[in-house]
Amino acid sequence: MSPVLPQPRGPLSGAVLRRMHGAPMAPGAEHGTEDPYGEDAQLALYCCYELHYRGFDGVPEGLEWDPALLRVRHAVERAFLSALRQDVRGGDDVPAEVDALLTEPLDGWGVSHHLRRDGELWQLREYVVHRSMYHLKEADPQAWVIPRLPGPIKAALVTVQHDEYGAGDPNRMHARLFADMMDELGLCSDYGAYLDAAPAATLAEVNLMSMYGLHRALRGALIGQFATLELTSSPGSARLVRAMHRLGCGPAALAFYDEHVEADAVHEQVVRRGVLAPLLEAEPDLAADVVLGIQTSTLLGDRLAEHLLGHWTTGTSSLRKPLPDAQHRRRTAPAGAG
Repeated sequence: MSPVLPQPRGPLSGAVLRRMHGAPMAPGAEHGTEDPYGEDAQLALYCCYELHYRGFDGVPEGLEWDPALLRVRHAVERAFLSALRQDVRGGDDVPAEVDALLTEPLDGWGVSHHLRRDGELWQLREYVVHRSMYHLKEADPQAWVIPRLPGPIKAALVTVQHDEYGAGDPNRMHARLFADMMDELGLCSDYGAYLDAAPAATLAEVNLMSMYGLHRALRGALIGQFATLELTSSPGSARLVRAMHRLGCGPAALAFYDEHVEADAVHEQVVRRGVLAPLLEAEPDLAADVVLGIQTSTLLGDRLAEHLLGHWTTGTSSLRKPLPDAQHRRRTAPAGAG
């Protein structure tokens, strides 16, 4: 089941969505990227990328390669990538970046720290909604890089991906476990159900993965993003499990992050020894791109955390559309991995 098209957030996303509804693209729409981190640009980019995943209800599949949409996508990507490059340090010292990822901050700052210590159930539910934009298609953006890697590196990455997809058991797919957690928390687990509620900071993280994954020239950056995800997941997941225990969540809610505590601890070693090290040995020129992937992933993760914590400290919703105090809702169709 494909999600419905969202509401526009400005002229650029409006032009993209009208094109998906069947109207001609507005002349010069590709020149409308004023804030590459903003709501309008990030929604436009997300919708263009979604045509490569599950698409949208009622949108012809042939629009995946529509020249007008591709021109807009290219313009937003160029502006987004330029802003990202300007906002990180850069460099090519991959071991130093990896060491930094493995060092837990002493101040205990971050969303998982907050939720573990004194987060409230409504905040946990909001966090899960934000994360649903990626986790209901978990591992799919990273799968684009598989055919772009040489054999040994490909084999190591696929070993990790195999676990993400449930090691052959569809009921153990991480996307399915996440959907089960949403059900347990009384959220709608339909794929893309919360697109209108997700702010730009949330969409930017998912768009980063898609952009890196869909461009062969950015395969090194995708590996950096992939490494960031796998190397930092286990401690954060452990804190979220403790938060859920404290808040009295049921077993289906606990299962997703419980799985990541163990799985990602193993994945860390596979990524470091089986992916990063041989990739840099085979293609040392990719070191700067790997660093780019690590730093930009961290940058956008921090921006999202600032958004959530900034709202929560004032007692306001971090979503564009606050969650209603609705009864438990079951998903209407299986939530697969994109």
